[in-house]
Amino acid sequence: MYEPDPSATAPLTPPPPSPKKSGGFGAMRLLAIGVLAFAFAVFTGRLDLAGVISGTRGLVAPTPAARTTTTTNTTDTATVAAIKDVIERANQSQAQALAKGDDTVMRDTATASYYQELVQTNRDLANGGVTAIALANIAWGDVTVSGTTAQATTFETWRSTYNDGSTDQRTDRNEYTLVQQSGAWKISADVQPDSRVIEPATGTSPSVTQPGTPAAVLSRSSNWSGYAATGGAFTSVTGSWIVPTVTSTSIGADATWVGIGGLSGRDLIQAGTQAMVSADGTVEYSAWTEMLPQTSHTVALAVRAGDAITATLTQKSGNSWVITINNDTTKENYSVTVQYSSSNSSAEWVQEAPSAGRGLVPLDQFGTLRFTAGNAVQNGKTQTLADLGARAITMINGSGQPIAQPSVLGHDGSSFTVTRTDAPSTSTGGRRGRP
Repeated sequence: MYEPDPSATAPLTPPPPSPKKSGGFGAMRLLAIGVLAFAFAVFTGRLDLAGVISGTRGLVAPTPAARTTTTTNTTDTATVAAIKDVIERANQSQAQALAKGDDTVMRDTATASYYQELVQTNRDLANGGVTAIALANIAWGDVTVSGTTAQATTFETWRSTYNDGSTDQRTDRNEYTLVQQSGAWKISADVQPDSRVIEPATGTSPSVTQPGTPAAVLSRSSNWSGYAATGGAFTSVTGSWIVPTVTSTSIGADATWVGIGGLSGRDLIQAGTQAMVSADGTVEYSAWTEMLPQTSHTVALAVRAGDAITATLTQKSGNSWVITINNDTTKENYSVTVQYSSSNSSAEWVQEAPSAGRGLVPLDQFGTLRFTAGNAVQNGKTQTLADLGARAITMINGSGQPIAQPSVLGHDGSSFTVTRTDAPSTSTGGRRGRP
């Protein structure tokens, strides 16, 4: 499905993200202003890492030709055919709904909750200047059935058309969950799991780097720039930053956040701020939270350029998490307790180019962003990024050029900057969100 998400971009070297979910901001977080629709929810999201295979997104999923198109793990060919038919009709319905401005055509193939996600996705796409989406190709992976629940894997290539006449295209792996309702199969979820940070030279999961390693030689991503830590169980993450003043005059966006999970798995809980630049150059700032695979949600906290923000995620017990975003400038704050099942596998401090629909939102001109007071609780102990051996991630465009560069860690081990470079930000098509 075309869903905004922080997810999947094929390896830059050789392969890029998709305009589906917001996982994201991924990815989110689908952005609802200017092309930003692409991003929030993501979007993400999941990491739409491309670069070293970037995916909230990320890796760009391998092209359909490189994947198997046979189905396995079930001998009921009639059931498999019915599941494929639902997914194909759902994709057609989403494209029709956006073109006609009629969301109701998506009801027949989706559960009530997933239908609401699709409605929001299409709304964000429209607000972001997307006038049409089209499924250019679909290749099938495994289809498995267990009673009244089914899982199906596809490799979908979507093409997005914008109101300025431009287009982009992207391929992602999609993993659908379907359930039977009143005797009919309906889609209850769709995630794009191919979001990993990969070492540029080896194409394998990156090892933890030593503090001070030049960021330029570390992992790359199509939509993340910052630092990530792995190893052990992470139960809390904190970071502070000054909301950057965006100088872009064309459609674009950026999202700043801290998160747990999402680097090598499908889960990701995040909180942060974003800037969205609309077609007329207006910049809108906001605060948001996101828990993949759900889309991002704007929260009731006023945010402006220059405000000092501190975001914290803390696991209290079991699946109970407290999300807090403080505006240290205005002394206002937002706090909520949510239920979320996390792998606790990583912690992140990220400046992101959100993605949504079927592509990344162009990264705006945010200048230089400074993260401070970064720390995380790993295996019950609070540690700085340096203590954690966090590694840097550089955001690159479709040509492999850096567009957002992290610095080495400061002497305190908990601070660094991310600087927007002069290289053009090009969309590879894909959802926003997380890795």
